[in-house]
Formats: sequence, C-alpha cells, structure tokens
Amino acid sequence: MTTMTISISDDRAFKLQELSAEFGVPIEDLVRISLEELLLHPKHTFQQTVDYVVEKNAELYHRLA
Repeated sequence: MTTMTISISDDRAFKLQELSAEFGVPIEDLVRISLEELLLHPKHTFQQTVDYVVEKNAELYHRLA
C-alpha cells in the first residue's frame, strides 16, 4: 500500500472534518473511500460534476448566448 500526503486549503479541511463527523468515519477513511469511488467510476463522477456546473450556471450561460 502506498501512503500519500496532500495539501488542501483550510476551508476544505474544515469541510472534510464536518463530513467525517456527519458520516461517523475518520477523515482518512472518507478521503480513501471518495478516491476509490472516483477511480472506479471516473466518467460517471465527472459527468455528475459537469451536469452540476451547467445546471448551476444555466442562467448565466443563457444570458451570454
């Protein structure tokens, strides 16, 4: 098993702490599970992100068209 160290902003670290408390799992497990999900279903996850961004900014895109 490989161990990695990453740097994230303080606000992202706080959000991870909130989510780990909400789900009742350690932050390390939350991050590991999230990465595993991304690696198992990368296109699905990417498509969800694209859909979210497009929906969130739909009005702006409409005005710019």
